[in-house]
Amino acid sequence: FGGFPALMPFGGWLLGSQFEKYITSIDHWIAFILLGIIGGKMIVESVKPDKEDDEVKEMDAPLDLKEMFVLAVAVGITFAFLDYPIVEAITIIGISTFFISIGGVYVGNFFGNKYEKKAEFVGGLILVLLGVRILLTHLGIL
Repeated sequence: FGGFPALMPFGGWLLGSQFEKYITSIDHWIAFILLGIIGGKMIVESVKPDKEDDEVKEMDAPLDLKEMFVLAVAVGITFAFLDYPIVEAITIIGISTFFISIGGVYVGNFFGNKYEKKAEFVGGLILVLLGVRILLTHLGIL
């Protein structure tokens, strides 16, 4: 539960560090756009009305592994652009993902779909705000 989420950002970091010298002048824009797209998609999904049928509720789609891979690599590329210590980052990601996954199973079973949309909205908003913060910091506004 923690290994894959830790290794994919590492792969993205390796990729991003190869291109860092070529795009350092626009790295903050890339981070802003990536986080904006990911967060914006989460926000849109959270406010989309559910197609609920009184008798049968449609099951959530399974995790899209291709999308998860792209997102994890994008995070790693962002780490390379921000010159963040990758060993520290992937250690934190791996350990926290492991324990959060275990807790998530218990919490998910307890709360079910009751707070799904609100949590997705908040998560998307955090990603968008993080992207805005990175952009404003690099532009010297913050």
